Amino acid sequence: MKKKICVFTGTRAEYWLLKPLIDKLKKNDNIFELYLVISGMHLSKEFGYTYRDIDKNGIKIETVEMLLSSDSEVGITKSVGVGIIGYADVLNRIKPDLVVLLGDRFETFAFASASFLMRISIAHLHGGELTFGAIDESLRHAITKLSMFHFTSTEEYRKNVIQMGEEPDRVFNVGAIGLDNIKKMKLLSKDELEKSLNFKLGKYNFLFTFHPETIYKEKTEESFRIILNSLRKILNEVKDLKIIFTKANADHEGSIINRMLEDFVREFKNQTILFDSLGSLRYLSLVSYVNAVVGNSSSGIIEVPSFKKPTINIGRRQEGRIKAESVIDVNINENELYESYKKVLFDKDFKEKLKFIKNPYGDGNTSEKIIEILKGLDFTFRKKEFFKIDFNL
Repeated sequence: MKKKICVFTGTRAEYWLLKPLIDKLKKNDNIFELYLVISGMHLSKEFGYTYRDIDKNGIKIETVEMLLSSDSEVGITKSVGVGIIGYADVLNRIKPDLVVLLGDRFETFAFASASFLMRISIAHLHGGELTFGAIDESLRHAITKLSMFHFTSTEEYRKNVIQMGEEPDRVFNVGAIGLDNIKKMKLLSKDELEKSLNFKLGKYNFLFTFHPETIYKEKTEESFRIILNSLRKILNEVKDLKIIFTKANADHEGSIINRMLEDFVREFKNQTILFDSLGSLRYLSLVSYVNAVVGNSSSGIIEVPSFKKPTINIGRRQEGRIKAESVIDVNINENELYESYKKVLFDKDFKEKLKFIKNPYGDGNTSEKIIEILKGLDFTFRKKEFFKIDFNL
């Protein structure tokens, strides 16, 4: 009998990370019966209605509306409640043997909660990671405790999951799944990319994505104004610089960032462009042509080093993650930001060092490793033991 596996996706970035695993599950249709639950930002017009970009061929699809038209703390909390109600109905219809989840967002936490309460085993990707600047940090660890199986992106993160009391024989270091796309995807040529974007790249280029620092109470508007002032300064100085912006996600106060980006792009309409979503192909193709990825997206930490391109990591959202030497951590300070832009554009010694960068997140074969492990697992929901580490204290 085939094993029913339900993969959940609530955001554009998460889907493209999961795509190699989804494709592998489809190819193993003699073993696995695949379902895909689509929710969250995918179904929101505000975030580009990315449901349309999902490859639905050969997959049984369920959709669940759960986002309220509010990114306040109350609105997000209510969205979690709406999500759990909708997910319970879907899970009751599918009755999967296993649910596959990636990451740490509130949509994912809601799906994990519903799955656990319905006694469905969960396989969780990217557990054990640290991001001190986002509320996702705690949600990720909560999902870990609800999950039966764990696929981590580094050995250090595997140890973190075990330290949380998870049994070592259910925790697997398989690398970061986002590297699979880099290894296997045929990227666009520069001409193809410019045509797809309807935007001409410059002599110098930045790819910029910034999300709110949800764990801190500082005003997003004040912090982001400092960042935009630093970009304004470098754009006025380097006329051959172009910046491709992507919008913030549905986190608390993300709409503030998006509104400010829209105003900024109107101010620099000849040097900048803003997208709701780029999709994996255009995003990774852009990374191969830009001088740096700027902002605080996890992609700048995990995927970008494989291109031997620098990341300017702004603020504290990604604080705590393992980082390659190509990542420059910068405070939200106008002068520090400006100096980091000049470094990635003009510092010859720094550019030379980039040639020898090694990505600590794996080799791009994560989805194959996960499939082979899944083939040998017993998905039966059962009581977990709390694994105690002998610290010799």
